[in-house]
Amino acid sequence: NDEKPKLASLCEAMKAVDVAVFQIIGHTDSSGSASYNENLSLLRAQEVKRHMVASCGIDENRLQAIGMGESAPFDPADPRSDANRRVEFQALG
Repeated sequence: NDEKPKLASLCEAMKAVDVAVFQIIGHTDSSGSASYNENLSLLRAQEVKRHMVASCGIDENRLQAIGMGESAPFDPADPRSDANRRVEFQALG
């Protein structure tokens, strides 16, 4: 819920640009097993996709959810850092 204002701003930006597909990339920290984290990161990305479709009106065909698990930490010096639990967006074509 605390990220909804950021998602609303992102929604408006996504509507304003001519981009065919956006990847929604979920990440986790290193707590838990690698397989658990991979699934958790995918669920995180899928939930953001669901929100962008339902609350923002972005066509679901423009959004691709991907889970990276713990493989690409934002803070590699602290693999369990909260900063590693995130969702990133990438514009494709």
